[in-house]
Amino acid sequence: MKKYQEFNLGNVKLLSGKILKSAKLVYKTYGKLNKDQSNVIVLPTFYTGTHIRNEGFIGKNRAMNPNRYFIISINMFGNSLSTSPSNSNKLQRGSQFPEITLWDNIYCQHKLINEKLKIKKIALVTGWSLAGCQSYQWAAQYPNMVKAILPFCASAKTSIHNHVFLEGVKAALIADLNWNKGNYKKQPVAGLKAFGRVYAGWAFSQDFYRRKLYKKFGFKSADDLLEDWANEHKKNWDANDLLSKLRTWQLNNISNGPLYKGNYIKALRSIRAKTILMPCNQDLYFKTEDNMYEEKFIKRVSLKPIDSPYGHCAANPGNDKNFQKKLDQNIAELLT
Repeated sequence: MKKYQEFNLGNVKLLSGKILKSAKLVYKTYGKLNKDQSNVIVLPTFYTGTHIRNEGFIGKNRAMNPNRYFIISINMFGNSLSTSPSNSNKLQRGSQFPEITLWDNIYCQHKLINEKLKIKKIALVTGWSLAGCQSYQWAAQYPNMVKAILPFCASAKTSIHNHVFLEGVKAALIADLNWNKGNYKKQPVAGLKAFGRVYAGWAFSQDFYRRKLYKKFGFKSADDLLEDWANEHKKNWDANDLLSKLRTWQLNNISNGPLYKGNYIKALRSIRAKTILMPCNQDLYFKTEDNMYEEKFIKRVSLKPIDSPYGHCAANPGNDKNFQKKLDQNIAELLT
């Protein structure tokens, strides 16, 4: 059985006006589409995620049950599976890869859903972190198509502080002399490891480290956790791919594009989908306060924050059973 499917888009005109050559989306489906197409869930990928890691949100004993729903897990551009700096057309490989926005991602995901899969309605778009940002984008970009969204640990627009945090991990990566402005012949290993070490300080809350919860993951010390994150980024990621998605994250703003032309409030008010916003109060960069602001303008919205010492990584499958329980309850509510 094929591990995943590919949708060839051809040349795609991006929001910037540039052309993404020979573009493709990699995706995987779970479950079966019912006759009236009322059981569709779209699950985009998060920053360091693929459809494989998304499987942690899916299960026969979970709210996203493949026995009941047709779940489409779509890899975002830049994640090394869908078109990315590391696998793109030779003319756009590496440092020549164009800037990609979430508008571009959702425009192409819509083509996959609508043209390839012939689906006209989506019951739910949900996801963690940058995947959650895509759920907002779906609801604003195609308001008549999406019935419900549940972004968790995410926001409709990347805040200034979130942008600055990303500049910090980026700076750690590109300080590697082998980075060479993205024109490296071998991966900038030291930079990738530094990126991972810095990121680990933001991914979990202060209380996570104070209570030494890293020991629950099998690490004897915080340094052991940092080294694991360093090696994970060195082993699994291409530097240009990480930075391409990082730029997409920084550009996150659902009002970008021809529909709203930068009018953020108008974009929020355009969301017709029933919405549950699920931040973690201890998240260091997707702050609950940002969701509280969004709540003022989204018409059919519930704000359901949760406390967790795991911070942003409370949503990572397996980390926090209480978060998982609340997530499934909220998904079930939206799908009822």
